[in-house]
Amino acid sequence: MLRTISTLNKLSKIIAVVSIACLWSCQSHKREVITLAHGLDQQHSVHKAMLKLGEVLYEKSGGTMEVRVYPSQQLGNERELLELLQLGSVDITKVSAAVMENFVPEYKVFSLPYVFIDKEHAFTVLDGEVGQRILKSGEKVKLHGLGYYDSGSRSFYTKSKPVNQPSDLEGMKIRVQESITAMAMVEAMGGAPTPIAFGELYTALQAGVVDGAENNPPSFYLTRHYEVCRYYSLNEHSRVPDVLLMSAHTWDRLSLEEKEWVEEAVKASVDFQRVLWEQSEQEALKAVIEHGVTVSYPEKSKFEKRVESLKETYQQDPLIYGLLEDIRKLKP
Repeated sequence: MLRTISTLNKLSKIIAVVSIACLWSCQSHKREVITLAHGLDQQHSVHKAMLKLGEVLYEKSGGTMEVRVYPSQQLGNERELLELLQLGSVDITKVSAAVMENFVPEYKVFSLPYVFIDKEHAFTVLDGEVGQRILKSGEKVKLHGLGYYDSGSRSFYTKSKPVNQPSDLEGMKIRVQESITAMAMVEAMGGAPTPIAFGELYTALQAGVVDGAENNPPSFYLTRHYEVCRYYSLNEHSRVPDVLLMSAHTWDRLSLEEKEWVEEAVKASVDFQRVLWEQSEQEALKAVIEHGVTVSYPEKSKFEKRVESLKETYQQDPLIYGLLEDIRKLKP
């Protein structure tokens, strides 16, 4: 019941936003106003890349297409924004592939630990046939995939002690995304997975609801989670991309020329974000160290060994295991 009320409140807010956008569109001589909402801070590389998307699209369209960006969960969290995309109430959003797996099973493969051996391998997969196939798989649930932003690699950060080997996770409650795969991974390593909305995590860490979490360096830094968690163990257990999506309702109403403009703007935005991400990772690690966080580099093979069986459980799932095999074939 509470979730229903929350969703209705969010929907009311969206209706107001869309109404204003429609009014503006009518008054702007056929200008297409695109509503883009996401949950990240305005200092995040993804937000800056979305502003870039808007600039390029405005330029390509000769001012006939405008993107209005609503950051910081103004219109909802990632799951809520996906639901609003399906309704056509929001046009574009960015979500983690881990959240997408609740809507499209193909995305599960990205949450599996140690699927990619490095960043280059990940980009080869994401920008190639396999990645594009997964983007298209969302069409069946009204989610049109546009592209992938770099979200780096995820590692553990904790309050009381570092995680230098899987046994250090035993007895620890670790926040994970709303992802069955992420929960299974933490459990396989010995921890107790606890799904919590990202916006509620700082308070949960402070209150001792969880003992730690796992995420990339910029997210750890920009959320100020380093104020609570003083240990960051870079075991880099997964490299889950961010996914840029458009409502199929919006995509279908665009002309062929408008679709081309959108695709060109997305390409510029993705390239821009990946450069910014590289810089932000280095800056974030330097900053948390300066704030007194102990950063360690545990032996990854110990963690990888603990989750080998998790991948093998998908042998009975031809969809995911087939994608896994395709990704393995692309290893350099």
